[in-house]
Amino acid sequence: MSKRYSDSVYRSIKRRERDVIQSMIKDLKSSKDRRYLFRDKHAATDIKDMLNYSADNYGDLPLFMQKNKANEPFRSVTYSQVRDDVNALGTAMMSLGLHDRHIGLIGRNSVEWGESYLAITGGVGVVVPLDRELNESELHQLTIKGELEAVITVNNNYYEKFKNIKTAGDTSLKYIINADMDDDEDKKDGLISWWHLREVGRKKLQQGDRSYLDAQIINTDLAAILFTSGTTGVSKGVMLSSRNLILDAMLCQTMMEAKPKDICFSILPMHHAYECTGTFLDCVYSGATIAFCRGLKYIRKDIEEVKPTILLSVPVIIENFYNKILRAIKEKGGEKNFQRFLIMNREARRFKLKLPKAVTKDIVALFGGRLHTLISGGAAIDGTILDFFCNVGIRAIQGYGLTECSPIVALNPVKRKYMKNTSAGHLLPHTECKILSPDDNGIGEICFRGPTIMMGYYKDPENTAAVLDSEGWFHTGDIGFLDKDNYVFITGRKKNVIIAPNGKNVFPEELEGYLLALPIVSECMVWDGENDKSTEFEGIHATIRPDKDELELRLGKDYTREQAEELLEEEVDKINADLPRFKRIAHIIVREREFEKTTTAKIKRFVADNKLP
Repeated sequence: MSKRYSDSVYRSIKRRERDVIQSMIKDLKSSKDRRYLFRDKHAATDIKDMLNYSADNYGDLPLFMQKNKANEPFRSVTYSQVRDDVNALGTAMMSLGLHDRHIGLIGRNSVEWGESYLAITGGVGVVVPLDRELNESELHQLTIKGELEAVITVNNNYYEKFKNIKTAGDTSLKYIINADMDDDEDKKDGLISWWHLREVGRKKLQQGDRSYLDAQIINTDLAAILFTSGTTGVSKGVMLSSRNLILDAMLCQTMMEAKPKDICFSILPMHHAYECTGTFLDCVYSGATIAFCRGLKYIRKDIEEVKPTILLSVPVIIENFYNKILRAIKEKGGEKNFQRFLIMNREARRFKLKLPKAVTKDIVALFGGRLHTLISGGAAIDGTILDFFCNVGIRAIQGYGLTECSPIVALNPVKRKYMKNTSAGHLLPHTECKILSPDDNGIGEICFRGPTIMMGYYKDPENTAAVLDSEGWFHTGDIGFLDKDNYVFITGRKKNVIIAPNGKNVFPEELEGYLLALPIVSECMVWDGENDKSTEFEGIHATIRPDKDELELRLGKDYTREQAEELLEEEVDKINADLPRFKRIAHIIVREREFEKTTTAKIKRFVADNKLP
């Protein structure tokens, strides 16, 4: 239970919070690092303060865009309307006795999800976003582990799962608030319609209830618990404060900037820190709009209608766009001419000349015609792909983050001369990085310290101590180096490293990068075959999912599996020829099925089936 302060003491606390953040902005403005491109920032003290600022300044602009039915256009909800809705929902939740309680949130990206998140973090309690891919048993475990007293479900299927969890009687769950119920379906036994609850809150506000409006928010208190991906038996609850989250949103905006009237297209699940901070909270901070994609199969249709200006995504989606573009160019026989154009365009930019957009208009049209910024994160992406989009007029960059860092700690600036897209990004302002136990090449474990680093893992001091040291450094488990300009380069993951027979380290991510540069490789996973019972071969293995369209171009539509394997082996042999013996790929497995992945489209390395054909 958080402490209640007198009004005068609370006002003093909030003044100090604002002074601290304004001091950070002042330091930012005076920084000599030219990579901080956008420095005119406002000081929000917490998430409610951030929403209020944007509602006061951009009230008539849309915060959310959502399509409810296929035959209807996207519907907009303005900042002013969102604030009214959030205040009503927050007031009603306070009346349920949920102040300071842990409240789960699960379901599709939506207005209901966004308003629920803002209401909970704006004065009600602690939000616990839940992975919508988890099964009922896993959700049951997290309900216990996260000490949830209520959960908001945006879809009926999650509502049914949580009814079963509540009925089991071994959790603290009191309320299930469902956004798929009609207004008149409020039920007993803690089963509540989200819509009805919000209207109850509106009436309470009209009657003078200020329990939510006057709720005290200390920005260093716990605001969110985000459970890391993986099996729930080993998942850890990352504790983030309101200060962690609003500063990450603000500091990201120094490298790239969303503005009012920008439309950010939301594809990734918002329970994940990357999408939640990088798209959702960044939009709230900047006065921009977030448009919710209905799902992966609707990306093209929704982009055409929304015409976004900013897209934050993961490599697998960006690579898919890239491969389709190249394939279309090849099929039209225009590859050589297009490559000449890209070279001319790159040279013209050096001299600040602009070439006609006729050549690239079809590519830009794939993204709705107005996209100016494309951001990749969640995993490494080939820098040449980002350079390709830059050369056709879309500022394409990549960043680096971890849930424990709120999550973004490094981002490439959008100005072309400061982009190093072979790196994971430049350090955000007020963020320190050190390389632990570097080797002769300066490569070691990457550690960060700064205002966006987590409070720790929820009720897990042992795991917290394993990654957060006494000086406040967070040990990421990623291996890499920091260059002289403060760009972070990642070479691998500590737990993924393969120890070669000669004792040298081999990072599978490096070899995967070489493989993914081949047009015939769609996806791959490199792993150690030594002492692995799933294979009879020794040495480094690569499970490869080929690109069928590229294989058809190379081998014809009637190609056989044997021909595909032979071609892949030839390409892998070419890669091996340039590698020292201990790094060479000894055996490949051709896989036609999808790999099992996380919700941010990362291949799960330690799932046995991902090693198989």
